[in-house]
Amino acid sequence: MNDSVPSTRTDQSDAVRIIVLGSTGSIGTNTLEVIEHLQSSPSSEYRFQVVGLAAGSNYELAFEQARRFNVPNVALSQIDLVAADEAQQPFRLLSGRDAARILVEEVDCDLIVAAVVGVAGLSAVMSGIRKGCRIALANKETLVAAGDLVIAATARHGAEILPVDSEHSAVFQCIQSRTDHDARGCKAVRQIILTASGGPFRNWSAERIAEATVADALNHPTWEMGPKVTVDSASLMNKALEMIEAHHLFGMGNDRIDVLVHPQSIVHGMVEFEDGSVLAQIGAPDMRTPIQYALTYPERPIGCSNRVDWTQLSRLDFEPPDLDRFPALRLARQVIQAGGSSGTVFNAANEVAVKAFLDSAIPFGTITRLIHGIMDEFPVTPINSLDEMLEIDKEVRRTALERIELALH
Repeated sequence: MNDSVPSTRTDQSDAVRIIVLGSTGSIGTNTLEVIEHLQSSPSSEYRFQVVGLAAGSNYELAFEQARRFNVPNVALSQIDLVAADEAQQPFRLLSGRDAARILVEEVDCDLIVAAVVGVAGLSAVMSGIRKGCRIALANKETLVAAGDLVIAATARHGAEILPVDSEHSAVFQCIQSRTDHDARGCKAVRQIILTASGGPFRNWSAERIAEATVADALNHPTWEMGPKVTVDSASLMNKALEMIEAHHLFGMGNDRIDVLVHPQSIVHGMVEFEDGSVLAQIGAPDMRTPIQYALTYPERPIGCSNRVDWTQLSRLDFEPPDLDRFPALRLARQVIQAGGSSGTVFNAANEVAVKAFLDSAIPFGTITRLIHGIMDEFPVTPINSLDEMLEIDKEVRRTALERIELALH
């Protein structure tokens, strides 16, 4: 735990100041619900002050959240949607593409919940790291696209990353059992195991998966998430991203990261230790649990999440993923092995491909093939700065869009 980060207990003179990046998405709305729960409980010893919210185009919900939590600063990336309302709001409004980054740079805070989907939130997260903030990271793409830069900056500036993804939070919690733990270097860990629900296509044939519709892909059997994350889950691309994220978070290579399909979504992650013991983190599929753990770490107050009903749980199933039907996992191992710019290329190509699928421009089966082709086209190079990473990201997106345009004609 970073001693420079204030405790969330009320024995501190001030409340913990929080900025929520991506406040109108699934993680953001759940975060605000957890904060409200922690502060409204009669026995609560936690005090938070939401000092900033950042969102994209959903300004109506962002404004409602700001008024509800008395938030003094709001950042929105879509300026044209809010220009007419700016003078009517009881908070400072930042608008434009860099609004979230400016919010983080200008507003003092202790903890940032990073829940912007895609690489769009990366610059804001890096600004928070440079300020030495605690980062509750729910954004996979930050570490996939710029993991080496982010981890190095975290160490350099005395910041701290706490994972919010349910799988990484599970692994993190299991590692906390070691008295000599270090999130990135626990020598007693033999391997970490991330679980996957299998998504809506777990039992589909490869041919049927290739022709899946947008409605099919968005019909997730377990989790309620935004469209991009849900499509990633359908292809197991979300698990590929999580493998790369785990590599950076916990400092482990391909040989120490495994994935198992677990359709009940009750076991969120496991850690196998060198002595053969395995610890698993188990809980109902409810994102409020890992969110609250990140907000109140290392303590465990009463939560507002759903609970496991053990009387209704008759079995726990695990099976290896089918790499022929879900080849994204193979690509993730290539990224981990190659390092450098490979994660940037992988992530950018995926973001473009998923958007194209959601726009009905390409079939579902094209997503992974497009990413693979782009990875083969771009050489792996070292990344020494955020500007270098963003330049590669821009070039990959341009190339991917060209490939899609050619396919359409």
